[in-house]
Amino acid sequence: MPQSEKQILAQLGQLIATPSVSSTDPRWDQGNRGVIDLLASWLTDMGFRTEIQEISPGGSKANLIATLGTGPGGLVLAGHTDTVPFDEGRWQSDPLSLVERDQRLYGLGSTDMKGFFPLAMAAASEFLEHTLQQPLILLATADEESSMNGARALAAAGKPRARAAIIGEPTSLNPIRMHKGIMMEAVHITGKAGHSSNPELGNSALEGAHAVMGELMDYRQELRERYSNPLFNVAFPTLNLGCIHGGDSPNRICGRTELHFDLRMTPGNDNASVRGEIAARLAQIAERRSLDIELRSLIQDVAPFEQQADSELVRLAERLTGHSAQAVGFATEAPFMQQLGMDTIVMGPGSIDRAHQPDEYMELEQIQPCIALLQQCIRHYCL
Repeated sequence: MPQSEKQILAQLGQLIATPSVSSTDPRWDQGNRGVIDLLASWLTDMGFRTEIQEISPGGSKANLIATLGTGPGGLVLAGHTDTVPFDEGRWQSDPLSLVERDQRLYGLGSTDMKGFFPLAMAAASEFLEHTLQQPLILLATADEESSMNGARALAAAGKPRARAAIIGEPTSLNPIRMHKGIMMEAVHITGKAGHSSNPELGNSALEGAHAVMGELMDYRQELRERYSNPLFNVAFPTLNLGCIHGGDSPNRICGRTELHFDLRMTPGNDNASVRGEIAARLAQIAERRSLDIELRSLIQDVAPFEQQADSELVRLAERLTGHSAQAVGFATEAPFMQQLGMDTIVMGPGSIDRAHQPDEYMELEQIQPCIALLQQCIRHYCL
């Protein structure tokens, strides 16, 4: 094994061994500062100027901006440092230890997406003795898997800025120029409880929920007809009725219920407009049934993402990879990079099919092609 690859595996092993779960469930949620400090130390030793942006009280959650070179423009190589929660009992090996088996690198975050950072640093190492004409920026964020507060903080601060950004989420090194957005909503319905022997004694929130679900399914079909996009494997916006809670007894008219759903919009409309249309429909049901119906967001939404097909970055990535830019259903930090004024694509090693499940892995055969691809991008934007 080449010395550089040994270093890559050693660094990845340290990153995986440093827990950094982010979750909306406080029982699971952790900081990412240990990972950030490791990356900052390595990048400082390489000659990068490092800045840590704390995004939580006490700094347990933070972003890292590491810059090589000066000037306007340049290239950002970006990734998130957090992982999803895990069920250790379903893994064949310790999820917090890097294990090489069958030409694969197993470990929590190996592909989504701690594995990207050692490869980005290996790509950058070729340019340490060069005078860059435009800067190379390595960006590491917090909480992508939960709130995306790391990327939101960067957008609010207006940095970093460059000509282009590559987000190294696992795409098997295929360029992605488009993905769906995501919003998660709760519908709170308040009626009036009463004895089940006489419907006139109450106003069923569960029956109101039935009407709400019917309206949402009708709206889902309208979205499918209005905003389908054949570039996606699932070509239309999806609306999933995820869970419902309500009532307390079969012999009592249900006084309160709550429905949760998620909606993933294709590019071409914005989440705020969709939410407004849903709220208007729910208001009509509330008036018709004399119910109190409230729509609340469970998370801060992520906008649909689209990078123009004829942009410099998309054309470059297509030429270097030999693959046409694609569209995916999962959400990333790409919209926030676009807010900072950068052409943006998603392109990294490993497969999203291996993410968020036991025995997550990245193929060893992805390492050298990824490094070579990133080096070509750095040459284009920084030399």
